[in-house]
Amino acid sequence: MRQQKIMSMIGGLVLAAGALFTAHPAAADAPADPPPAEFGSDWNDPLTAAPPVAQPPTRSCDVLLAAARFRDFTPYKGSYVPPKECGTRWSKVVLRLEGAVKGRQYDRLGHLAVGGVEILRTSTPQPSPDGIEWTVEKDVTRYRDTLARPQPVEMLIGNVVNETYTGVIDVRVTLTFYTAGGTVKPAPGTPDRVLPLDSTGLTTPRNTERVLAEVYATGSGGGCEEYWYLTVPDAAPYSCKATDGPYREVRISVDGRTAGIAAPFPTVWTGGWSNPFLWYVTPGPRAFDIQPIVYDLTPFAGLLNDGRAHRVEVSVAGVPAGQTGWSTPANILLWQDEGRAVVTGGLDRHEESTPLNSSVHTPGSEHRLDTEGGHALTVAGHLDTSHGRVDTTVTRTLAHTSTHRWAEGENPDALTARWTDDETVTVGRTSTRTHRAYTMDGETTIGAGDRLRTVLALGDRARTEVVRGGKRLSWSHLDHSYAGDATYTTGVPRDQRHAVGTTSDRYRVHGSDGSYGSDGCYDRGVKTEQGAVTEDRLRC
Repeated sequence: MRQQKIMSMIGGLVLAAGALFTAHPAAADAPADPPPAEFGSDWNDPLTAAPPVAQPPTRSCDVLLAAARFRDFTPYKGSYVPPKECGTRWSKVVLRLEGAVKGRQYDRLGHLAVGGVEILRTSTPQPSPDGIEWTVEKDVTRYRDTLARPQPVEMLIGNVVNETYTGVIDVRVTLTFYTAGGTVKPAPGTPDRVLPLDSTGLTTPRNTERVLAEVYATGSGGGCEEYWYLTVPDAAPYSCKATDGPYREVRISVDGRTAGIAAPFPTVWTGGWSNPFLWYVTPGPRAFDIQPIVYDLTPFAGLLNDGRAHRVEVSVAGVPAGQTGWSTPANILLWQDEGRAVVTGGLDRHEESTPLNSSVHTPGSEHRLDTEGGHALTVAGHLDTSHGRVDTTVTRTLAHTSTHRWAEGENPDALTARWTDDETVTVGRTSTRTHRAYTMDGETTIGAGDRLRTVLALGDRARTEVVRGGKRLSWSHLDHSYAGDATYTTGVPRDQRHAVGTTSDRYRVHGSDGSYGSDGCYDRGVKTEQGAVTEDRLRC
C-alpha cells in the first residue's frame, strides 16, 4: 500500500478567499473521465431533512433579487426595489435560492448582501456530470428595515471554470413577501434598524433600547483553517499546524472590551473529510444555510447611545498570528424606544474568566492530542426607558473537549470532539436560557488496495426555554444529526474508484409555540445509498 497523508488530501489547494477546495480528484483525471459506475452520472438532487420555512396563509408578492451564472470571482451587482403591491406590513419574508450546476466542480462558498447587510451565506454541492439542482430557503423577516427601501444588491459565489472543472454555478434568488391580514399580524419583534458592521465605527440612534449583533463566521478559503478542529500545536508531527492547537472562539468587543463570546459551528463542506461521496445528496448540518452567531449587546446600549462612533470588532481566538482563513461579516440589529429621543443607562457589571486552552500531545505509534478549552463572560447593564428602568444580564459559558488520534502518514486520522455554548439572557424577571451542543466523531483510513474510507457523525443540538418567576413560558428542542460512511479507491481515474457511500440525515425539533403544527413537532429522516435516496420519512 502506498503511504499517503490523509490530512494533505483533506487540506487541499489554497486559492483566493471565498473558494472552498477540499477533496481533490486524482491527478490522472481528465475532463472526460466518467464518475464511478456505482454512482452513475445523474445522482439525486441534493436535499436536507431540515423543515421548509412555514408560509402564512395571506397574499404574497415575489421579487427577483439576483440571477447570475458564476464562473469566476466577478460579483453579481444589481438593485432591489420592494414590491408596492404588498405594502410594508409584512408577516414574513422568505428568501429562496435555486441553484443548478453540472459537469465537474468543487464546493464553493457564497454570500448575498442587500444594502451592505449580509442576509445569506451559503456553500454549494458538487455536481453530477448530467447536472443537479438544489434549493435553500431562509426566513429573512428580521431584515425588514433593509428590505423596506430600494437597495443595491451584491452576490458572489467565487468559482473557477477551466477545461477540467467545467461547472458553471447558475443561481436565482427570490424574495417572497407575505402580507398581514385577518388573524395574521405583522412580524413581531423585528428590529427597527439593521446596520452592517464596518471599520468606520458604530453609531447607534440615541434612543436604542436593545442591541443584537449577528456574525456569519466561517473558517474557509482552503488550507488548514477550513479544518481548524484538526489542527495541532507546532511541536506535534502533523501536516496542519496552529500555534495553540484546535480551540477556536468567535469574540466581539466594544471599544476594546470583550462584549460577547461564542463557539463556532464546525461546518463540514460538501467535499469535506477527503470524501465527496459523503455529501453528494445530503450535506452536513448548516452547509447550505450558514447561520450567524447572535450576541446580545444590550448591556452596552447605555454606552453606545452617547451619539459617538464606537469601535465594535469581531475576532477569532486561536488562529495563528498573520494567518488568514476566517470570514466574519457582521450586522447590528437595533430596537428603538418610541417614547424617548434619548435613552440613557450604563454598564453595571463585566466579569470574564481567564480563557482555557490546553492541548497535550502524547507521542507514540498512534499520536494523540487531547484539547480542552473554555471561557465564561457575564455582562449586565441598565437603561432608563420610557417604560421604566430595564436591567439586562447576559451570561455565556463555552466549553470544548476533543481527542485527535493519528498514526504514521496520518493513517488512520480520527477526531472525537464536542463543543457547548450555554447562554442566559435575563431582562427584568424573564430569562431565556439556551444550551447549544455541537459534536463530531469521525475517522479516515486508507486500507488494502488504496481504499480510502471515511466514517463520520455530526450533531447540531439546541435546547431553549423562557422562564419568568420560576414558571416556564415556552420551550424548544432541536436535534439535527448526520451519519455517513463512504469508501473509494485513491490514485486512479474516477471511473475506477468503485465508490460506495451511505448517509443518514435526521432533523427533529419540538416546541411549545406551534410553529411545527398543532403538536409542535417536526421529525424528518433522509437516507441515501450510492447517490440515490432510499428513505425520506416524516414521523410527525
